[in-house]
Amino acid sequence: MKLAVIGANGQLGTDLLEVLSKEHDVTGLNHADIEITEIDSVKKALSAIKPAIVLNTAAYHIVPEAEKFAAKAFQINGIGVMNLAKVCQDLDIRLVHYSTDYVFDGKKQKPYNEDDRPNPLSVYANTKLSGEFFASNYCDQSYVIRVSGIYGKIPCRAKGGNFITTMIKLANEKPEVRVVNDEILTPTPTWHIAKNTASLIKTDAFGLYHMSCEGEVSWYEFAKVIWETLQLKTPLYAASVNDFPLVVKRPFYSVLENRNLNKLGINEMPEWKEALIQFLKS
Repeated sequence: MKLAVIGANGQLGTDLLEVLSKEHDVTGLNHADIEITEIDSVKKALSAIKPAIVLNTAAYHIVPEAEKFAAKAFQINGIGVMNLAKVCQDLDIRLVHYSTDYVFDGKKQKPYNEDDRPNPLSVYANTKLSGEFFASNYCDQSYVIRVSGIYGKIPCRAKGGNFITTMIKLANEKPEVRVVNDEILTPTPTWHIAKNTASLIKTDAFGLYHMSCEGEVSWYEFAKVIWETLQLKTPLYAASVNDFPLVVKRPFYSVLENRNLNKLGINEMPEWKEALIQFLKS
């Protein structure tokens, strides 16, 4: 099957390309190949490739920056997805679009399933939710996948890294490191998202999916496992979100339950700690 991955040089895009290439003919598209905010560019690129499925990982995801540049964030996370959905609908292409745990406000304090009502707290989260609606309402054959705290071999270019690379850098540069213990989520490797996506696209079960590791953890507990596994010597301390200036509102609890994957019988997501140790060792 012919597939196209948009944002192929990003953290998730890289692993999608690697995993999906084992079974499919995959074309990687980057910013030079397609401009999702311009519908003519989308038409031209997808008409030339004629893929059966498009997987979109392109996003404006620097959360504090999105507050300052709301129009730009909406252009990419909202209008860009609408353009992809419209063209995919016209050309009879399936669309896979990735969204975020940040569409929730964290007040539930229990894992969120796909039926829970979103309440985005930030510009970033609002624009990502609009993208979800554009994908599902403008393209009949769409899968919308929410992910959480992703990390991969290729660190995120826009953010200059991911949580793990940031922790290692701080451990090397600082006399001590402090990490919040009251922000709870389930960090997930992009490799496992790519593998579970490969199973999902074999079905015709279009709709909304949560796809994160199992269990839940604070960033501090997550960092502790990094310290133990890599035997980092710099002192690590627990802190509160209140100890740091809050640049933007975010949910302090955003654990996702993979209910719809479980219903299909294709939830292949591992437990967060096992996935992290495996990632660090590889």
